[in-house]
Amino acid sequence: MEQYTLETPLGLLTVTGTVAGISCIAFSDQGTISKGAVPSLLQNAVVQLQEYFAGERITFEVNLNPHGTDFQKKVWNQLLTIPFGKTRSYQEIATQLGDPKVIRAAASANGKNPIAIMIPCHRVIGSDGSLTGYAGGLHRKKKLLDLESPVTQTTLF
Repeated sequence: MEQYTLETPLGLLTVTGTVAGISCIAFSDQGTISKGAVPSLLQNAVVQLQEYFAGERITFEVNLNPHGTDFQKKVWNQLLTIPFGKTRSYQEIATQLGDPKVIRAAASANGKNPIAIMIPCHRVIGSDGSLTGYAGGLHRKKKLLDLESPVTQTTLF
């Protein structure tokens, strides 16, 4: 297992993976940036994350290997279908899974997503449009959504 911590506009981001793929991408408010070269197993993921934060990438092309239950993986696979710049509600995710009643379980699985950004759990919001929980912090969720927003807000007066 390899690990590398890089600095991003939203703080430190640690990428973990093996030959099977990326197993974890997590924000941290503490720690140190990795010194030296990026491990070859993680190089593609780190470069793509840097491109994402630079506004040069909207999709990721890396093997993902998240660890979780079958239901969690089903939810995470559903998250992968949310396009860049778009959001879905927890209710929409539950409905797309085939049962609107699994909203709480889907929300719980969303919150346990181990691969931030590449499995875009930040794109899931409340049915009323509100920003709700995000393991990396709501301030990061808002900034990620702003980064992906196709419209820049300006003032009229």
